[in-house]
Amino acid sequence: MTGNPAGRKETGVLDRADGARIAYNRTAGKAPGVLFLPGFRSDMTGDKALALESSCSTTGHAYLRFDYTGHGESSGEFADGTIGDWAEDAIFVLDELTEGPQVLVGSSMGGWVMLLVALARPERIAGLVGIAAAPDFTEDLMWETGGAAFRHALETEGVFHEPSEYSEEPTPITMKLIEDGRRHLLLRKPIPLTCPVRLIHGMADPDVPWATSQRLAAALASTDVEITFVKSGDHRLSGARDLARLTRAVGALLAELEPHPS
Repeated sequence: MTGNPAGRKETGVLDRADGARIAYNRTAGKAPGVLFLPGFRSDMTGDKALALESSCSTTGHAYLRFDYTGHGESSGEFADGTIGDWAEDAIFVLDELTEGPQVLVGSSMGGWVMLLVALARPERIAGLVGIAAAPDFTEDLMWETGGAAFRHALETEGVFHEPSEYSEEPTPITMKLIEDGRRHLLLRKPIPLTCPVRLIHGMADPDVPWATSQRLAAALASTDVEITFVKSGDHRLSGARDLARLTRAVGALLAELEPHPS
């Protein structure tokens, strides 16, 4: 991004050595930058991603949104992906498309991915913001609660097609996703991240219990962790008031982190 004037927007596709192509939108600006990590089967065109882009353009901070492989405009099939794959996508774009300290903003599954990215690149991460963050959801919210038919389908056929209230097409849940998720579980032990963390969670979330954010806060080594609970909040937290709350939280964290003249 060196040499790009602040506010300049760029839409592109990042080619990886393994043939994957990752679509992104990038806005040049000052540090700390913001990297948005979408949720499970979501993409970079969602309301939260666009609201943060607008907010960062106003404050002059660098901003990046992208699609994981198998999502949105990136290459690949969704059913082939895993948590580890999508975390690697995020690490790749962090390395290739951003400079300096970054605030990672993760929505739902993106909250799990942001933690994995921060653990892989702690020196690059200035802060974390989770929206209905869902670490370990493949084990705690799928395998443990999916029921006998769900587990039988995965064990015998390798896939379960789960109806989705967010899409007309069912969501393919694969045994590969579950098994890979087990290799990336985080809430079973302390998480050695010490940067500032802000968590927002709806207490009426039907998909990810709000207690997950409490578990995450307890597991983090950081002493600078704040949770905002929204009593009537759903999982998406994409209403006008929700988006305003999110942009305020990210803006306040950026203001705390931005270097100030001595």
